[in-house]
Amino acid sequence: MCPHVANRGLGRQVSTISTAANSWFATHQFIAEMIFHARMESHPCRTRNPNIADLFYIPFYGGLHASSKFREPNITERDALAVRLVDYIQSQPTWWKNNGRDHFLALGRTAWDFMRNNANGPDFGANSLLTLNAVQNMSVLTVERNPWTGSNQFGIPYASYFHPYTSGEIKTWQNKMRQSNRSHLFTFIGAPRKGLEKAAIRNDIIQQCDMSSKCKLVNCRGEQGKECYDPGQVLRIMSESEFCLQAPGDSFTRRSTFDSILAGCIPVFFSPHTAYTQYFWYLPEKARDYSVYIDEKGEERKRIEEVLLKIPREKVKKMREKIVKLIPKVTYKHPNSTDFQFKDAVDVALAALYKRVSSSVGVGGGDDMSL
Repeated sequence: MCPHVANRGLGRQVSTISTAANSWFATHQFIAEMIFHARMESHPCRTRNPNIADLFYIPFYGGLHASSKFREPNITERDALAVRLVDYIQSQPTWWKNNGRDHFLALGRTAWDFMRNNANGPDFGANSLLTLNAVQNMSVLTVERNPWTGSNQFGIPYASYFHPYTSGEIKTWQNKMRQSNRSHLFTFIGAPRKGLEKAAIRNDIIQQCDMSSKCKLVNCRGEQGKECYDPGQVLRIMSESEFCLQAPGDSFTRRSTFDSILAGCIPVFFSPHTAYTQYFWYLPEKARDYSVYIDEKGEERKRIEEVLLKIPREKVKKMREKIVKLIPKVTYKHPNSTDFQFKDAVDVALAALYKRVSSSVGVGGGDDMSL
């Protein structure tokens, strides 16, 4: 992970993308927690006086720690740091003011990596952080929430490659995506999966894409797979495509969803849990305004090209404009940015948390937030 934690989690700089070269990075998909922390340290709403704080951010790199312990056979050891964290937080006077309801965590991995239940189900290497009683009182930001039991979990975007310093950089990129020549009707960037029921759709997608002259397929398995890890190549391919297929993989969600939004490529979902039950704070309420849904268990999944060709051109144009306008709010701006007129992913999350906590514990009372 050493190259990926460089630049406060942004990763190494990428020079192969023509616009705003200093703002593009090879950012790891599970690193949002580090970027969030970097933003919190210099956030204008930050206060060093806990007595006036409305929100309390807990800078815990739960995802990085969990990934280092996946193969730890001793479950007590695997859970130890999470238990220590909770014990420490509960020892602080600030916790008891509202029993932790004004505290929040940001995690760079999916909720499933923190929800091991010793009494039920197989062990996939997860720890039990999100099952601890104290954490149930907090708000948890995660790149993938549990749609069924994660009532205190809130989806935040996977970190993509663009971390702009200025609003001008955002506007320039948005205009470039509006004007992009999209020679492919649809594209799929991904690898096949085995033994995962929710990823079975991938075989259909790869087969249909491979047989279609209107589809660009980048199979991430084998020699061609190198393109999948090159930010410049990924964005180039997506920016040349009208639609980007977003099939579930190891879990429901994909970083590729946010890569496609960044590239102005309309996402096509096959499970509601890839986006619709995840990112309430970030995506439009009306899914059809910005995306296409093809049920992975329905007959239309066998006719992807036909379904996409039936969408009127004027409708496609409106959907693309909706996607392009979403770019600022699903992007993590550079932590050193000083000129930024848009709300980015962190700003959106904090505003939503402030509203949620204000209504539940009565903090604040005005428009100004302290954390």
